[in-house]
Amino acid sequence: MTTAARPTFDPARGGSGRGEKDLSALSKQYSSRDLPGHTKLKYRDQGQSTSEELRNRDFREELEKRERDNKQGKGSAVPTARRAIEQGTASSGGGSTKRQKLEAPQNLDADDPVDSENSDTDSDEDDTAALLAELNKIKQERQAETAKKERTKQQEEERIRMENILSGNPLLSYSSTAKAEMKVKRRWDDDVVFKNCARSEPEKKTNQFVNDSLRSDFHKKFMDKYIK
Repeated sequence: MTTAARPTFDPARGGSGRGEKDLSALSKQYSSRDLPGHTKLKYRDQGQSTSEELRNRDFREELEKRERDNKQGKGSAVPTARRAIEQGTASSGGGSTKRQKLEAPQNLDADDPVDSENSDTDSDEDDTAALLAELNKIKQERQAETAKKERTKQQEEERIRMENILSGNPLLSYSSTAKAEMKVKRRWDDDVVFKNCARSEPEKKTNQFVNDSLRSDFHKKFMDKYIK
């Protein structure tokens, strides 16, 4: 049996005696989530643009050289920046293992040719021209397909319209089938001997509106159905 709703006869009492607690004292329990965390900062390693490497680099000279290279079209700024980083690393006392891994050459296939920067630029231009030509070709094919669908749709609509015109006018489609359809259909009991032999014909009830809730048809049906 639960003791949640039962009264207690030993309430909490404040004090310093036996069985008494200091109600004003703070709890000494604390959660592990309340402990201090992230007490150490992360520092940049060699080759990650440390303050010493940035201090030894001449950004103005690098910027001017990149601008000259871009104007002359003799390469990009990536080799220049990489060379500057290597120089700063060498002047600051060598690189670390991580830097050596970053500077390690990529594993290239033996069959892949190593192209120069000019050949890369020419190949990029050729690829761009090929992509544009392919895009124009796809656009023309889609336009031709859309025009063909429109023509087919118009022809189908015209055919349906002509069929409706021809079949809707009985003078134009007067044939043997049309004669058979224009005849009045007979009932299944037209050729029987005895017809209308019922003792009493069904009464045709007409709903008449009566402005009286006690004499209306609904009230009569309701009384006959539920109150007998």
